[in-house]
Amino acid sequence: MSKHGKVLVAMSGGIDSTVTAMMLHEEGYEVIGITMKTWDYANSGGGGKETGCCSLDSINDARAVAVDRGFHHFIVDIREEFGNYVIDNFVDEYLAGRTPNPCVLCNTHIKWESLLKRADTLDCEFIATGHYAQIGESNGRKYITKAVDRNKDQSYVLWGLSQECLSRSRFPLAKLTKPEVRQMAHDWGYTDLAKKGDSYEICFVPDNDYRGFLKRNVPGLEQEVDGGTFVDTEGKKLGTHKGYPFYTVGQRKGLGMAFGEPMFVTEIIPESNTIVLGRSEDLVRNAMYVGQLNCLKYESFPDGMEALTQIRYGDPGALAKINAKGESLEVEFLANVKGVAPGQSAVFYEGDDVIGGGIIQRYPQN
Repeated sequence: MSKHGKVLVAMSGGIDSTVTAMMLHEEGYEVIGITMKTWDYANSGGGGKETGCCSLDSINDARAVAVDRGFHHFIVDIREEFGNYVIDNFVDEYLAGRTPNPCVLCNTHIKWESLLKRADTLDCEFIATGHYAQIGESNGRKYITKAVDRNKDQSYVLWGLSQECLSRSRFPLAKLTKPEVRQMAHDWGYTDLAKKGDSYEICFVPDNDYRGFLKRNVPGLEQEVDGGTFVDTEGKKLGTHKGYPFYTVGQRKGLGMAFGEPMFVTEIIPESNTIVLGRSEDLVRNAMYVGQLNCLKYESFPDGMEALTQIRYGDPGALAKINAKGESLEVEFLANVKGVAPGQSAVFYEGDDVIGGGIIQRYPQN
């Protein structure tokens, strides 16, 4: 019988999740490791070496540590449920002219739900991951708050978690820095693990070529959208492009044309296969509309509240006023921001605490 209970730990084979499992095991939890196979890169048509959390090497690394430390480990194939939801959404969003964030969607609808389902089957009270984030509580509500290591903080990608998920989740790395985590792996004798690099690619696009992924997974797409139009902010034609799904708001490089000055994608119009290009200042927005909301810290978003608003991972955030409009929010930036991209997540902070978040729907024309 364990001192602290039974915990199911998501183990990708990387250093963070592996150290998480070892920490909990050392603390006296009954640990069960689980590695979820979300994607089969060998069948994706991508080039290069298989890497990341779905590779055979990563799965073997996770299992080897579990065997060495003396706790159970399972491999679960969730490719079907992952593909039907996350990958279909990824493709659909690009075809709609938006820029998706599949990691947020996967955390919210796939990984945590899959973990909870398996935790119940295995009689585990808790689930744990190697995310750098903390869980706070006030007025009976759980919410995400920033990690101690601000360079690794992952609170932005966890805004969609439910109260049930948070009540059963543990983030053992919350108060640790990455160098401290590496040192722990080294001290436990796992020198190779301590040297492992971080993976920043989307797991099902490990070559980081989302355009190639779309071409391979949407038959005929390349031919169908080729020859679209580049226009300036006044509507004047500047040239032709390879198809609207292959561009993202804020993009400057890879446009395939020289303009004599830096030009950026400022808008994507899928209905007419049009890409609007402008100067850096044309990326400035003073407001946006956010939907598909999840409020964490409060029962609902406080109307008229000022909050630090982050519009992409790694964004320092900008102060904004949030106005409730039914099931969506109208967000007014107090200082103009650049690069608001429909499809990305908007996450709202009160100090270090995540109030909640949603998906950027659109922005008003300036």
